Amino acid sequence: MKRRRFISSAALSVTAMSTFGFIHFDGEKYVGDCATTSDILGPFYRPESPMRSNLRIAGDKGKKIELAGKVLHQDCITPYNNAKVELWHCDAEGVYDNSTPEFRYRGTVMTDKDGNYGFQTILPVPYDAGGGLIRPAHFHLMVTADGYQSLVTQLYFKGDENVANDPWAARSADRVLPIKELADGTSQVAYTIGMAATLKVESASLDRLTGEYSLENDPKKTIAFFKNNNGLWLKNEVFGEEYVYSGNNIFTYPANPDGTFEKFQFDFVASGSVKLIHSFDYGNMGKGEEVYYKK
Repeated sequence: MKRRRFISSAALSVTAMSTFGFIHFDGEKYVGDCATTSDILGPFYRPESPMRSNLRIAGDKGKKIELAGKVLHQDCITPYNNAKVELWHCDAEGVYDNSTPEFRYRGTVMTDKDGNYGFQTILPVPYDAGGGLIRPAHFHLMVTADGYQSLVTQLYFKGDENVANDPWAARSADRVLPIKELADGTSQVAYTIGMAATLKVESASLDRLTGEYSLENDPKKTIAFFKNNNGLWLKNEVFGEEYVYSGNNIFTYPANPDGTFEKFQFDFVASGSVKLIHSFDYGNMGKGEEVYYKK
C-alpha cells in the first residue's frame, strides 16, 4: 500500500518553527550552534509539578546543591524570558516519587527577563536500573519555550565512576558538569541551556494519531498515544515518553545509544484506520518489528 506523508494532501502537515530565525553566517561559521543536546526522558516524568524552586525536604538526608543557569534563544546570546523549566530527580536512596501529591524532588520554575532559572535541592545518587546497568547520578530537565521544540535532557556530574559505562551519559561530555563546593558547605552546579527550533507537527495532525492501538497478532496487547505540549507521547505507567517527528510519518525515540533505535511509522489505510509499525533495535537486548492498528 502506498504510504502517505505528513507533508502531502493527507490533511496532515508540519510547521517550520522559525528554523533560521536566530542563526546567521558571520563570515566563517553559522552563529547559533549552542543548542543543548537531548537525552532520554526516562520513565519517571510527571507533568504539572508544583511551581517552586526549593525542592529540599526537611529531615531528608542528602547533600544540598543548587542548580542555576540561563535559557538562551537559538542565537546563543539572547536570554529567553518566561521559559518553563521542569526539574526532577531521585532521592538520596535512588527512589523517584511517581505517585504522591507531594511531588518529592520535582518542581517547575519560569525564567526571568534575563533568562535565569534556579533550583535548591539535594544531589541525586546513582541507582540500579536493572540488567546490570548502574545509572550515574543525574538531574532530569524539560524546557518548554514558545517557538522551539521542547527540550528533554539530563545533567551528570564529574567524578561519578558510573558515567563511563552508561550508554547515554558516556556520549554527553557537554552535560557532565563540575560540582562547585561553596563556603557554607553546600554545592552548586551551573548550566546554560540553548534552545533549538525544529519541525513541529500541527496539533490537528497529532489528533489523528492519538488513541489506543492493538497488536495485529494479539489484540489484547495495546499501546496508547496522547498529545502533550503539542508533541506525541507514548503512555507508560507513570505518565509517558515523547517521540520526536523525523519526517515521512515517522516518530523516533530521541537520544538512543549509538547503534540502537526505536521508531513508530504511521500509515493511513483505505478503511480510514491507522496502521502503526513499531521497529526497534536495542542491541544486545533484542530487535524486531510489530504491527498495530488503531482501535
